[in-house]
Amino acid sequence: MKSILTKIALALVVIVVGLLIVVAVQPNSYRIERSTTMAVPPEAVFEQVNDFHNWQQWSPWAKLDPNAQAIFEGPESGKGAIFRWIGNEEVGEGSMTILESDPGKLVRIRLDFVKPFEDTGTTEFTLAPEGDQTRVTWSMYGENNFVGKAFCLLMDMDKMIGEKYDEGLASLKKIVEGEAKPVGNEPTTEPRPN
Repeated sequence: MKSILTKIALALVVIVVGLLIVVAVQPNSYRIERSTTMAVPPEAVFEQVNDFHNWQQWSPWAKLDPNAQAIFEGPESGKGAIFRWIGNEEVGEGSMTILESDPGKLVRIRLDFVKPFEDTGTTEFTLAPEGDQTRVTWSMYGENNFVGKAFCLLMDMDKMIGEKYDEGLASLKKIVEGEAKPVGNEPTTEPRPN
């Protein structure tokens, strides 16, 4: 009986060590990225992403918890603007701070999660003219600690976050394209026949 228990204990140790090794050899960093084109100039998209007050209209996470508490600090928009949220278990708790704001080109944000787990990453919106459209790329990247590596083994983060980015970009596209005024197609007033 004692030798059976010893074998079971040894097998468990081998399994645990094996799992630890598998987790440890996972990538030290991550990057999730999605892009789309929008039929507006880069400045129209920049105006939306550079002001956290606008995010409630198109952010997929705002839809997950419409009752989440939103706290705005610092400037209205641009570098130094801060958005803090406290929400349900789907959106958790955290903050975003705009680190860099280059009009019509880039908005870089530090993303700090508090709940359901603590982590820090960087989110970017890069805007590039493409003919008469703008290529909008939404990305998140950072370093994976041991817990992050283990989490990535259990969940497909690229798929999970990427689907939300696709959803958010589609909502953002509807907003900016809906607000865009066509150039050269202004209505004309013609005299009415008597």
